[in-house]
Amino acid sequence: MQNKNLRALTEGAVMVALSIALSFLKIPIGAGFGGFGGSIDLVMVPLIIYAVRYNAAWGLGAGLVFGTIKYFLGGSAIDWVSIIFDYSVAYMFVGFAGLLNKTYKTLPLAALVGCFGRFVIHFISGVTVYAKWMPEEFMGISGMTPPLYSLLYNGTYMLPNTILAIAVCAALIVPMQKLDKTKK
Repeated sequence: MQNKNLRALTEGAVMVALSIALSFLKIPIGAGFGGFGGSIDLVMVPLIIYAVRYNAAWGLGAGLVFGTIKYFLGGSAIDWVSIIFDYSVAYMFVGFAGLLNKTYKTLPLAALVGCFGRFVIHFISGVTVYAKWMPEEFMGISGMTPPLYSLLYNGTYMLPNTILAIAVCAALIVPMQKLDKTKK
């Protein structure tokens, strides 16, 4: 394939499809924390690899497409703002992993950057959109403030997801280098 943009677009579609497939393999954890959402899964790993493989711009685009499709394939939201924040923009920010697109050795750090980007958007959504539904007591702590609630709630699923993404990306460094001899 000589057209690099066509190759990037095609690989992006494959990685988005892989992320969608992985979204059905999840460990829901929200029920234990008041019946809300949140799960542990591997959906960010293909998006992170794609962003590192190409760059942040391509990664942001793939994340945006994935997040939007993910909502329409079974996402839940309270209004259109939460759809945009918690799906489209949150997964788009995973694409910032592409800021470290020089070598596959940066995959674990790129995973941290991408996961942190997603967490920031979920945190903002929790402080702004979900603040009016914040319980008086959460995880045994009373006197919740919107920032504390958002930090605790989003941390319950984003921290395990971040650790898992970093571990998987670390395990994929050598296979990715062997797969793509042009990036060392």
